Amino acid sequence: MEIKVSPSILSADFSMLGDEIKKMEAAGADLIHIDVMDGHFVPNISLGMPVIKKARKVTKLPFDVHLMIENPEKYIDAFVAAGSDIITVHQEACVHLHRVVQMIKKAGVKAGVALNPMTNVETLKYILPDIDMVLIMSVNPGFGAQSYIPVITRKIAEMRALCIREGYPDMDIEVDGGVDAKTYVDVVGAGANVLVAGNALFTAEDPKALITLMKSKQ
Repeated sequence: MEIKVSPSILSADFSMLGDEIKKMEAAGADLIHIDVMDGHFVPNISLGMPVIKKARKVTKLPFDVHLMIENPEKYIDAFVAAGSDIITVHQEACVHLHRVVQMIKKAGVKAGVALNPMTNVETLKYILPDIDMVLIMSVNPGFGAQSYIPVITRKIAEMRALCIREGYPDMDIEVDGGVDAKTYVDVVGAGANVLVAGNALFTAEDPKALITLMKSKQ
């Protein structure tokens, strides 16, 4: 499968966010990953619709918006209006996951579902027909620059096996957390094809070289 790289702006310099996004686009990024945190579902607060709306003006790359928030169904339309192309919600944050996914699809954008590190992949078995992407968290969500949790490599493989078994072998599997020049090898080898990298890319001397490296395993 084609490997796609989605730089996470959580690690960008927000005083020059537009330039940071343009830099990643020039380096070969396929998507821009936007982490939205509410201080309730995760112990941090990041950004919201106004920032996304402004950032939308500086690039045509798809916005990969990851909602780490409670009650995401209240905000779907607003995030779509701000410029989101993919909206990913957490299985753990949605009492009625199918309903929320249908809201996202009805709004005209792609739908993803994220799993925290210790949530079993089988919880997504019955939602696979309705989604475009699965996001596997490889750190505990809430903060950037964390270290990859090694056991998640096995979880990625289990997720790919589940997708194949259920008839969705080409499902995009995204991995978020601690993906860098070393860990991407295990992540891709286990079956992921969308790599979120924040700290590794925004601190890299040559982000283009790193993105090229990450794509080299396809």
